[in-house]
Amino acid sequence: MQYGQFCPIAKAMEILGERWSLLIVRELLMGARRFNELQRGLSLISPTILTKRLTDLADAGVIIRKKMHGQRGHEYFLTQMGQELMPVIMQVGEWGMRWARGSMDDAELDLELLMLYLQRSVRPDHLPGDETVVRFHFTDLGQLANWWLVVTDEHTEVCVQDPGKDVDLYFNVDLRTMVEVWMGDITYRHAIKSGRLQLVGPASLTRNVTTWLAPATFAGIAPAREI
Repeated sequence: MQYGQFCPIAKAMEILGERWSLLIVRELLMGARRFNELQRGLSLISPTILTKRLTDLADAGVIIRKKMHGQRGHEYFLTQMGQELMPVIMQVGEWGMRWARGSMDDAELDLELLMLYLQRSVRPDHLPGDETVVRFHFTDLGQLANWWLVVTDEHTEVCVQDPGKDVDLYFNVDLRTMVEVWMGDITYRHAIKSGRLQLVGPASLTRNVTTWLAPATFAGIAPAREI
């Protein structure tokens, strides 16, 4: 879209103003590299639109596409131009927490996005031993009610099928509560005390979950109505 203005804000919006563009940059900043990883973080985007947005961002110089060595497909990386959008994304996120979130509709409680963010939030160096297995049971869901995080020193894997490993910690919780806890809208203590969350496991893991499972980047930013 061309705005026909010399204003730098208008020129920036010609590159970034299309739907999904900034969210694609968000995912790349958070470590996504492959097409399917971007789709996982943007569950409602169609493959056609994602392909078009990636092409547009590459043409503008925001990202670069590289062939994967010895494999089919490509990986996507932010250029310096794209990396410099980090403070922009952060400011938009802070503004959104303060002014735009409001109450969350059930349709906005994206289970796959939550598990992706939880996977990214684990701090393996704050967990004892070589491997920790965490099971989430979402009490209000029928399908996909059970998820596992398998954490090692090298990486954290999300499983939708039982990995066949001994579980170290159980989260029994409804989806809305887990989203609200991770986003910082309510505390773990409040969720447990109110009966909305049950943690079952050793005290070393349950006593202070946030030491090994980091909260959302924007947790702690109060909405404007509470200021």
